[in-house]
Order: sequence, then C-alpha cells, then structure tokens
Amino acid sequence: MELDNPSFKPAWWLPGPHLQTLWPTLCRRQIKHLQIKHERFELPDGDFVDLAWAGEKGPIVLILHGLEGSIHSSYAQGMLYALTKQKLRGVLMHFRGCSTEPNRLPRSYHAGETNDVNILMHALRKREPHTPFAAIGFSLGGNVLLKWLGETGHYNPLQAAIAISVPFELQKSVNRLKQGFSRLYQWHLLNCLRNRITHQFQHPNSLVDITHLQQLNTLEDFDEHVTAPLHGFINAVDYYNKASSRQYLAKIHVPTLLIQSKDDPLMTEDSMPSTDELSTKISLEITEKGGHVGFITGKYPWHPCYWLEQRALLFLHRCGIL
Repeated sequence: MELDNPSFKPAWWLPGPHLQTLWPTLCRRQIKHLQIKHERFELPDGDFVDLAWAGEKGPIVLILHGLEGSIHSSYAQGMLYALTKQKLRGVLMHFRGCSTEPNRLPRSYHAGETNDVNILMHALRKREPHTPFAAIGFSLGGNVLLKWLGETGHYNPLQAAIAISVPFELQKSVNRLKQGFSRLYQWHLLNCLRNRITHQFQHPNSLVDITHLQQLNTLEDFDEHVTAPLHGFINAVDYYNKASSRQYLAKIHVPTLLIQSKDDPLMTEDSMPSTDELSTKISLEITEKGGHVGFITGKYPWHPCYWLEQRALLFLHRCGIL
C-alpha cells in the first residue's frame, strides 16, 4: 500500500516535541460528557481485565493504552469520545493491574503480552458475531496490537487497526529515555510502576522483592529485575528482543495505519520501520513533528485540535467501520 500524504501541521504555540507530548496530559480539559460503563472480564487463568465501554451501539473499536495508562489517560478519553460521536462503541481494555484493583495472579503486563487481547477479542466476537471490529493502540498498546496482528495473520477478527507512537524496538526506546529531557518521562513512568508493583506484591512469597524497587533507576533496570522474571524472560534484553513489534510487521494481514513522529522524545528515528519491512496491508505516516501521542494542531491555545482523533476516524471510514 502506498504511503498516505500526512496532513498534520503542529500548532504554532506547541513548537517542540515535549510541548506536544505534555499538553494533552497537563492541559486538556476533562471530557464531562463521556459516559463510561465498566465490565470485569474474567480470564481463563483465574485473573481478570477491566473494560471501560463508551457508546450504546454500532461497530466496536478496542483501545489499548500505553505504559501505565488507563481510562483516565487523556488520549484514551479523547479517542473514546470521538468514536461515540460517530455512533461507534469504544472499549478500553485495562492491562492487568492498570485499573482500580490489582490483578489476582503474581504477574503484570508487558509490551509483548498479546494473549489477553486475543482471548478478549474472540470472546467479543462470539458475543456479537456480526459486529465489525477495529482496534487502536497507543505507544506500548500499539506494540501489543501490532505483535498480535502479526502473530494471528489471516486469522485476526479485526477489520482495521491503528497504532500510534509505537516503540517498534524496545531496547532503543529505553535507551532514548536515559537521555536529556526524556529522563523526565522515565522518572514519571518509573514512579508509577514502583507504586503499582509495591501495592500488588505485598505478600511474603512474592516473586518481586519490593524492598529494592527504589534502587531501580531506569526502565531497563525495572525490566531486568521485575518484568523479565515475572513473565518468564531470561533478562531485559531477551524481553526486548522477543516483545518488539518491528519483526511482526510483514505478517500483518489487517488494514493497518501506523502514525509516527520523527521528533518523538520516547524513541529514535532509526527504530521506525522501512517500507520494505511492511506488509501490503500497512500504511505508514511519518510526520516531522508531533511528539509522543501528541499531534496537536489548531490556531489558538484555547481551541486546540486533536488531530489523531480526526485521522483515526478517517481511516476507520475508509476501512468500512463507519
């Protein structure tokens, strides 16, 4: 599939990658008219994931959030609200431990965990065999989505998929987070991870020694001492090699849109795939600016335009979801 012509132009009042990245989190107003219905979805292994539904009827779009995201993430709320205005249903799947209650089993989630998504989607397909399905993944959630699409190939139930600001090569992303201003994002994410893991793993026979969490100074440290042992990886490098989505792109058979910015402060430009790595079902849009899950345009700060939502709806329309 030929590359689309990106139409994103950053707001003049958000000129750099960090302002584009931080604005939605710090400055976007709470969406008051978004009505959410919660569902606890039980998994076969005895654990659960919590779902947040928006919309009453219509095709279903699964939302996969980023690292330590939730229904409270501004990008998730914004996309869900945009979907409902177009008579679609959105459902955000909280990764294990990311909702209001810790998960039951001694494990968490990670960038390569696709089994929960697979189980949920097939259950939803069984519930509604004639409903069209699509999915949108942000950052880590985008990596999960792409890996799952590649793993399932022709046997995937989606009609369309969108992945935004994806860390295609996890090792390069964690290295980027050790540099310059990007260390601020690492500090914030580490704090969130430490707090969640400390809350979850209080019992004495835990696989995680929570007394040493404060000594983990980088996300790579966290993945080495927490993510890898919890989920059966040899170490952080083994986790990154197996979970990164770049190696799965050629196997995707669902119409898929990738949206990336060259100035994303959470990754490097050389981690983005080349066109010869993509299946014919993938459209890749690379913009010069936009930050990480930012992509904000508009003439005035008091009237910002969240371009990702417009772009996603256009793609869903082209794929027959709308």
